[in-house]
Amino acid sequence: MADHYHSPEDLKLLGELKKLAPEEFSKFAAFDAALGHEGGHIDPLNRELIAIGVALTTQCAYCLEVHTKKAKAAGATREQIVEAGMVAAGLRAGAAVTHTAMALRLFDEA
Repeated sequence: MADHYHSPEDLKLLGELKKLAPEEFSKFAAFDAALGHEGGHIDPLNRELIAIGVALTTQCAYCLEVHTKKAKAAGATREQIVEAGMVAAGLRAGAAVTHTAMALRLFDEA
């Protein structure tokens, strides 16, 4: 076993996913490609900053690597990367607080 969970080598197995579930994988790949298009209402830089925030909240190290590189190529600054992270952290913390309120209600109803 590797000495860590995330490894760039894992991405080499995407071809296996394509072979083992070709229809599902091709539909996912088409959807993923459509999300990165240019000419929409959200410019490429902001698309990548959103993707970074989502990658941080879903804790997808692979997504984080890809979208951080794309954000830099789209002109992101280090400050924007950190602010995107802080926004994501705030939302993640906010979800914990509001779900604590739900837990309190569930406790009271039990």
